Amino acid sequence: MRADGTEPGRPVPGGPHPGNVLRDCARDVLEIAEGIRAVSERTATTLSAPDLTAATRRHPRTGLAGCWALLRALTAKPGLGGPAGTTPRSGITRALRLADRARGGANLAALVALTSLRLRIAAVLADHPELARTPGMRLLTRALTADRDEDAVRALRALLRDRTAQRALSGLAPLISELLAVCALLDGRSESGGTPEGGAEAVDLTDQRRRIIATEGSLLGFLRNIEALSTDGRILVQNVRGPDGVVRYVVQAPGTAPGRPRYDAPQDLMGAWRDLRATDSPYTRSLVRALAAHGIPRGAELALIGHSEGGNAVLNLAQDEDFCRTYRVTHAIAVGSPAGDRKPADPRTWIATVTNQYDLVAAPDGHRTEPAAPADPADTTRYHVEYAGPTREFPLCHRLREYIEHLRTLLPVARADLDEALAPYRGPVVRTQAYRLKDHAHPPAGHPFLTLATAPVRTTVGPVDVPVRYYDSAAAHLCFPVDPAAARSLLPGADWLTPSRLGPRALAVLSLHEHRCTTIGPYTEIALSVLVDDLWRPRPYDAVTDLLRRVDLRRTGRYVLSLAVTTEAARVVAQEVWGQPVLRMRAEADLTGREISARSEDLGLVVEGRLGPGVRCPDADRALYGRRGTGTVRTLVRAHGRLRLHPGAGVRVRLDTAAAEPLAGQLRRLGIDAARPLFVLACPQFMAHRGGGAELAR
Repeated sequence: MRADGTEPGRPVPGGPHPGNVLRDCARDVLEIAEGIRAVSERTATTLSAPDLTAATRRHPRTGLAGCWALLRALTAKPGLGGPAGTTPRSGITRALRLADRARGGANLAALVALTSLRLRIAAVLADHPELARTPGMRLLTRALTADRDEDAVRALRALLRDRTAQRALSGLAPLISELLAVCALLDGRSESGGTPEGGAEAVDLTDQRRRIIATEGSLLGFLRNIEALSTDGRILVQNVRGPDGVVRYVVQAPGTAPGRPRYDAPQDLMGAWRDLRATDSPYTRSLVRALAAHGIPRGAELALIGHSEGGNAVLNLAQDEDFCRTYRVTHAIAVGSPAGDRKPADPRTWIATVTNQYDLVAAPDGHRTEPAAPADPADTTRYHVEYAGPTREFPLCHRLREYIEHLRTLLPVARADLDEALAPYRGPVVRTQAYRLKDHAHPPAGHPFLTLATAPVRTTVGPVDVPVRYYDSAAAHLCFPVDPAAARSLLPGADWLTPSRLGPRALAVLSLHEHRCTTIGPYTEIALSVLVDDLWRPRPYDAVTDLLRRVDLRRTGRYVLSLAVTTEAARVVAQEVWGQPVLRMRAEADLTGREISARSEDLGLVVEGRLGPGVRCPDADRALYGRRGTGTVRTLVRAHGRLRLHPGAGVRVRLDTAAAEPLAGQLRRLGIDAARPLFVLACPQFMAHRGGGAELAR
């Protein structure tokens, strides 16, 4: 407690907000880094200039001394470092860049930019501490807290180039602009350079989704259509017959969803960076190709509506002169997107933005505490709605469902104004077509392991594609020797389910999973299972010999006693598709380093410790058993990652005395509620796919 009665870390009454102070400092430091980069580029340009080369030939003594001074200023360890920008491509420039890489690539501009990023992270966490628990923030923090700044630069460069890690980083929307600037200083190239690729192909909607697609034109109807697309790389184009009988076209573009795969679509972190800095991005180019495939005639009237990154993309299209010469863009509406001062190529285009003050994606610079300045009343082509929603926690306040509900209940006047502006598009929908966007510059996510045929399975939360694919996950399997009688007492009352014996003991497995990117969304999973024999012909030590067989030929498996997941979609899939006893609980896990931890207040369970030295193991393919009615359900899980076997002496399980059933009671009956595992199978990053459950007549 301070002398003035305020707590440390809290803003002083009447004083500046700590987040704003940190953010201002970060901007100042980043400007210094960009200034250092400019000096480095000018120095490298001077060193490779023909005039200096000619002067050196005429006056070798003074010329060589000047060249040596410039070279030391660039390549010496306390110097500027090699050129990090778009300097002229010459032999000297390439040599400087090679020298920069040889000494670690930690030029002075990159080190200063690293300090700016650290300040920005502290500012974001001061406003939104819940972001500290996200996988992306943990990866970024781990990279920035390396032993030395040079090591942190190398770790950050590797992280920004890793497309798998970018799926986790895509949840850090408040840091996208800062990451973009730092990436330019680290890699030595502008993210807006190059020729973006994109494509689109027509796809059919499922019957369930087609039933919820709006058949009449309205603002909320179009936004609900975007929500129904589930941000999986698809857009929607609808032909609407207006009140005057003219057919017009509405393009509906979703944004990104952290924790879901992007396949080969342009809706990823790099695409979001391009959309913020350049009008020509893979997303916008894919939109153009989708409209060309739709057969929209030249000069037809279009309304562009988007959310999040989709809002950025449609605003970029409205700025594209070639696009606006091809089509008559009448409206461009962005929800939950940074508005900025964007001027459409066609001055007749009506631009509208809807932003929540607490939405870190839509707020400029990732933060806003005061309402934006009102628009010019004389400008009738711009309409901006900014409001303070009831939900401040990110990313909840960024979800399109929240914006739809706020427009329906909190902003009736704004909704009426937007609907009135869209009056030419209020009529029956005569055609609806979805298009999957393509980014040909990159292979599909998880290729080739996860590029496999899928089929939809009906559930109470909608159709789910099976196999369920896990693109970025971490796991730790804690293995305990337990009493066979205690394990048998927890299995269903069927004589064909018997625990496998490894000597005098059975084997129980407490599995911790941190699924950062899956086709059913990110979630954390805690499961307790027991190794069981073949359901028909149990043999001694069959569990050991089964390790030599492919997973689809194994007779043994693990029967899941209890399963806890953190999302409703994961709960429904586990119960209805895999037949596993599952509960939805709050839980957190960090399994990517040598220090692993998992905790759930609802379960009263804490697992933490340090993994010792380990040895490489084959991938943890497994067969899981569950029950559905009177039948046994067998599910195959195939994994691909870096699985290692560690001794379990450094890891411990703790259970509160008032822990929730059924998991707590099962742990106690097995005697592992306060035990150390015999060994731990850990994998900090892996991919997997889990097929549909096959029901057996046992």
